[in-house]
Amino acid sequence: MDSGAAGTLQDVVIVGAGVVGCAIAHELSRTGLRVALVERATEVGFGTSKANSGIIHGGHHASPDTLKGRLEWAGNQLWDGLCAELGFGFARVGELTVALAEDDEPALERLVRQAEEKGVPGVERWTREQVLAAEPALNPALVGAVHAPTTGVINPYEACFGLAESAVAGGVTLWTDCPVLALRPMRGPDDGWEVITPSATIATRAVVNAAGVAAGDIARMAGIEGVQLRPRKGEEYLLDKRLAGLVHRVIYPCPSPTSKGTLVIPTYDGTIMIGPTADLVDDPDDLTTSVSGADRILAAARRLVPGISERDVIAQFAGMRAVLDDEDFLIGPTEAPGFFNVAGIQSPGLTAAPAIARYVAALLGAAGFDTERVSAAQRVAPPVRFAHLDDAAQQALAADEPAHRRILCRCEMVTEGAVREAIARGAHTLDGLKFRTRAGMGRCQGGFCTDRCMAVLAAALDLPLTSVTKRGGDSWLVLDRSEPSS
Repeated sequence: MDSGAAGTLQDVVIVGAGVVGCAIAHELSRTGLRVALVERATEVGFGTSKANSGIIHGGHHASPDTLKGRLEWAGNQLWDGLCAELGFGFARVGELTVALAEDDEPALERLVRQAEEKGVPGVERWTREQVLAAEPALNPALVGAVHAPTTGVINPYEACFGLAESAVAGGVTLWTDCPVLALRPMRGPDDGWEVITPSATIATRAVVNAAGVAAGDIARMAGIEGVQLRPRKGEEYLLDKRLAGLVHRVIYPCPSPTSKGTLVIPTYDGTIMIGPTADLVDDPDDLTTSVSGADRILAAARRLVPGISERDVIAQFAGMRAVLDDEDFLIGPTEAPGFFNVAGIQSPGLTAAPAIARYVAALLGAAGFDTERVSAAQRVAPPVRFAHLDDAAQQALAADEPAHRRILCRCEMVTEGAVREAIARGAHTLDGLKFRTRAGMGRCQGGFCTDRCMAVLAAALDLPLTSVTKRGGDSWLVLDRSEPSS
């Protein structure tokens, strides 16, 4: 932590650097406010956001009578501009919500009705024949679907990195490895807060609580009761790239009252992802996957796309949603002056994130903060994506920079030059490299590139290999070994 910056009175401290916290920081970076973003993990986006499905929802799934329903469509329309500013991958691939039985028809009618009420364009019913002509890998027993062309896919961690990088370039101070231990009101009830962390105490006029599954704990530190979040775990399974093109659109089953069900998702990078589960758990840090979860996901995915096989799974992971009893977002000021909740941000939180950021800025403005935009957002250069270049461009890049002549990750064609660039932009863990470059995300899951990436990381940061971690904390990958004396 920069002790000088910590000693400066901040206008706003945002707690939590997931996609919502990063989006708020990015939005406020255009104002003249002094803003700090604090994150307990070692890099941004390492909490709920890294396990997100990466779908920008079409805008018609959530009811217009809910806050998340109002922010879903507003957020959807902002992602094209953010992608242009920040250079992360984004594609509007469209979606199909598929009815497998006549009983599913009311759910399809509700989606079309909500699209009409919210003004989402292009949402329409497709017949069985239309669906199978567009997506021949789907279950031929389906009875129909709703098509929404406004749905997109992104890499959620790339979005976090881009938003945070732009925010910092615009003047926001970012502190990672910085858990909030306590909040203390300053002198009087209207004077602001002291945010107490292990390394410094940050004085601020306002606190924005965007702490994901920890938002209830942060609220209680401010004396705010009633933010009763329940962690809901979702397991996801990633399939080999050889299945690229199996489906072209995001495929949904008809939703239940609490879940959109198990999806089949063509990711931006050409893999297929299936999931998630939706299980309430007691431990918000329980990110284990399970045999039962895999069985349920594969069975549900095969109902939609029968050709999916368990032999194609190359990785599995789990993430945690922050769920309130009413399943809606909770965003607004509280009875504690200067303390704002941004809680219960579950699906479609990624979609809504840029709209949530504007909503929070408006709330701060109503509370007396000068949130008028005084500058454009700072653009950031897109990262090198060697695998996306044609042969001529790859040769030109390699001729110009020798580090691009060495491939560290063969599955995803990631060069040493791309890894070095990611380190220069802030990666300081193996997962930080993985999420920025895709090194280790291919079929061998790091079997070839892990030690090579670690060596480059250790050299660049002047660390011994034993200090390199997977995701910070004590997640070391190499340990010293003492040989027993003979």
